[in-house]
Amino acid sequence: MKKYEFTEDTITLPTGTVLYRIKALVDIGDDVKAGDLGGYVEKEENLSHKGDAWVCGNAQVYGDAKVYGNAWVYGDAQVYGTARVYDNADYYYVSPIGSRNGRVTFYRTKTGIGVSCGCFNGTLDEFAARVDQVHGDNEHGQTYRLLIEMAKLRIKERKEDNDE
Repeated sequence: MKKYEFTEDTITLPTGTVLYRIKALVDIGDDVKAGDLGGYVEKEENLSHKGDAWVCGNAQVYGDAKVYGNAWVYGDAQVYGTARVYDNADYYYVSPIGSRNGRVTFYRTKTGIGVSCGCFNGTLDEFAARVDQVHGDNEHGQTYRLLIEMAKLRIKERKEDNDE
């Protein structure tokens, strides 16, 4: 059974990717009622029809990213690439940040913590190495390193298997 459908409300990313606002077809958890509008997804593979997973607000999920289980993506978060967001309290984002006043999203994966920032999408360790390479010890490097430590505190790493 489908729990949401695409609406005609779309946004087009600078890459040309079209994202569709979703609308709940059934009640989801305690907060979403049938008919409520959600956030934006590119395709049905981005948001599972199982469980209470939901994308709301102006959040965007696209590419090969998947949201499932009981995870919620909300606010102005962007989840893309190969990101997997699942279970509860899986992510957080900060914006504006860095030399480009962009956004960084930290999210739990099956094997640790992932990061999406600008065109970067990878593990927390890969992100830390990239920050050192690009920013060294300047203001942006120091800020990103603080956020990395916050991500470690905020997002519990789990190495368990979860069904999509």
